[in-house]
Amino acid sequence: MSRHPLSVRSLLQLGVALGALSATPVLAQSAPSATQADRPAEDDGEILVTARRREESAIDVPIAITAFSGAQLDQSGAADITDIGNYTPNVTLEVSRGTSSTLTAFIRGVGQQDPVAGFEAGVGIYLDDVYLNRPQAAVLDIYDVERIEVLRGPQGTLYGRNTIGGAIKYVTKRLADVPSLTLRGSYGSYNQADGIASGSVPLWDGKVKLGGAIARLSRDGFGTNLTTGEENYNKDIWAGRGTLEIEPSSDAFFRVTGDYTHDRTNARGGHRLIPGLVSRIPVLANVFDTRGGLNSPRQDVVAWGITGFGEVHPADWLTFRSITSYRQDDSATPIDFDALPAVDVDVPAFYNNNQFSQEIQFLVETGGFNGLIGAYYLDAGSRTVFDVRLPGTVTALTFGNVRTDTVAVFGDFTYDLNDMFSVSAGGRYTWDNRRSQIQRNVFLGASPFFGGTTNPIVRQTDFRGTLNFKQFTPRVSVSFKPNANNTLYASYAEGFKGGGFDPRGVGTAAPDLNGNGRGGALGDQDDIFNFLSFDPEDVRTYEIGYKASLFDRRLNIAFSAFHSDYRNVQIPGSVGIVVGGIQTFAGITTNAGLAQIRGIEFEGNALLAKNFGTPGGRVNLAWTVGYLDAKYKSYIDSRGLQVANRRAVQNTPDWTASATLGYDVPINDGSLNLGATVSYRGDSQQFEIPTAMLDQPGFALFDANAVWTINKTFSVGLHGRNLFDKRYIVAGYNFLSQNADTGVFNRNAAGNFISTLGADGVLTAYYGNPRQVTLTAQVKF
Repeated sequence: MSRHPLSVRSLLQLGVALGALSATPVLAQSAPSATQADRPAEDDGEILVTARRREESAIDVPIAITAFSGAQLDQSGAADITDIGNYTPNVTLEVSRGTSSTLTAFIRGVGQQDPVAGFEAGVGIYLDDVYLNRPQAAVLDIYDVERIEVLRGPQGTLYGRNTIGGAIKYVTKRLADVPSLTLRGSYGSYNQADGIASGSVPLWDGKVKLGGAIARLSRDGFGTNLTTGEENYNKDIWAGRGTLEIEPSSDAFFRVTGDYTHDRTNARGGHRLIPGLVSRIPVLANVFDTRGGLNSPRQDVVAWGITGFGEVHPADWLTFRSITSYRQDDSATPIDFDALPAVDVDVPAFYNNNQFSQEIQFLVETGGFNGLIGAYYLDAGSRTVFDVRLPGTVTALTFGNVRTDTVAVFGDFTYDLNDMFSVSAGGRYTWDNRRSQIQRNVFLGASPFFGGTTNPIVRQTDFRGTLNFKQFTPRVSVSFKPNANNTLYASYAEGFKGGGFDPRGVGTAAPDLNGNGRGGALGDQDDIFNFLSFDPEDVRTYEIGYKASLFDRRLNIAFSAFHSDYRNVQIPGSVGIVVGGIQTFAGITTNAGLAQIRGIEFEGNALLAKNFGTPGGRVNLAWTVGYLDAKYKSYIDSRGLQVANRRAVQNTPDWTASATLGYDVPINDGSLNLGATVSYRGDSQQFEIPTAMLDQPGFALFDANAVWTINKTFSVGLHGRNLFDKRYIVAGYNFLSQNADTGVFNRNAAGNFISTLGADGVLTAYYGNPRQVTLTAQVKF
């Protein structure tokens, strides 16, 4: 097991990848043919995007968008979707606490940290235009990818699910017109060993194509579980994708894609930030080491899906598309909250999700008019089951089973008034139905889901409930394009996310909300319903932007400024409580009244020098800057007090920035690209209330890369990430008593922390990756 201090994994070659952030725009293209649908064209490293479901140059799209091409991501050695987070303004993409494959995503302060059933994501993740309803298995590994687009702000008039904060589109490659095979291998620090093979073959004069890709991704741990002896923060993944494409004519295209991922990575153990309050076990020196003793169930994540895409052109001005998909993922994971050998706060868990979705689109292009009319249906199930094991063999079982049915119709229409002015208008109407079953029982020993055989000693929740929501959300924009190289726009958009029930809620803890003197402890179902449920949230965003390609395309910039009113913000949380003399925990979800989020985003790419050092040598500078002023304007806490000025929007740093200096020089039939990048994230809080030691101060990361493209067949690259080996926290748990206003930890008479769950106290952190260096080689046939 390698522990070399220079260890490394894949890095974004940001000299290339960040060049995509404001890649040199090209003129808007006409509607794509069937074989081109949702596929970008590239010209001198430029990327055409399909943010509005038609192929366009980014300069023409009145949306704040950042795009990375597959070629750029390949050159960078990017490992998974979180790698783009540090280089996209006002975006946070992290691996969720206690997992290796669950995604936490925030865009412009809008997101969702809690992965349990009942809570929807605020950021829509789309795999080949299929919305992923749950965050489990959503840390998508990057292989065989065409491009990734990040759209900021509400996107409900264009996408199947109403994405309130923004959308991330992961688009896989279309099959080549000729037989092809690509082999890519990487080896790096911590014995990282990755192998990816992809290829395709055309049949019957190219009317039928078969292709696929397989990936083996592995790495030793950054640390060790000192109790079980297992690697900690390791990687052990098999993944594959198969594709069948049929193109009977230029007016029809059909594609069936299946994907499968099996993740046997070890359970990710956290790092305690305080000694044990009772055991006095000290804090470990290596933040990637852990002592968590829980190792059952064995960590295992399986995710798979199948998607059918069809597109026909019944007329020159009309395109019809159908997107049909079924997806399923199952996760078994042991989460040791206290990160100690003995049982203190141990949580074995199962997550089981499935979804069927159907989307249809009619796209119209005639003269200066472009229109999209769509309908969407989602039938999704999400089950979360976990024990909370406390000292003395007391176990609280939480069982949450949520069914979601969604129907939506949406449309977006653009009309070019003349060569310079365009107007766009769209709307979406959403119907959501949510049915929840919640059980909460207390056992002596494990529950039956995790090997127990006894009956519960206390039943705290036995609940079934249904909620229905409907909402209309509009979007309008105006664009002014004085010439092909400049675009100004202003837009207004609304987004909506339905409410639900907190599956961790304790029904017997429900207060007497209706004033009849009973409450949840006496079985008042109305009080239990109101206590467990939470309301929908919505956001209204005003935005202005400017995109330009200047000085003969030597300088490309994109600027946006926005103001969002974010209402009924859903804030799930869990606290330690005592119910009926038994220490346990309860989910408490708050709808904060109103948050106001304002910000700016500035992306640029400048060609600083041509023929520098040698003929064809180019020096390029790419940068991104994001600023957020996010604050609560109204926030009524569980005490009924207004605490808006004492709460912060979680996972939302005020500043995000990056800069990449790159040098590209031709060498014989290929080229050499050298790049160095610094990225910065400002202060951020894990939760709305400050949490000392767990909140992450501002920090910078430094990356570098060198990629030699020998010719069209061979290339090699050396990638370095987090070269100064910075330690930074990305997630964590806290069950220590705090002042409800300041967040300062309360102390007992002896000056010690006070635990609210378990005996030893929980203040546990999870960290971003350390320094990694990776050597990559690729061959194309």
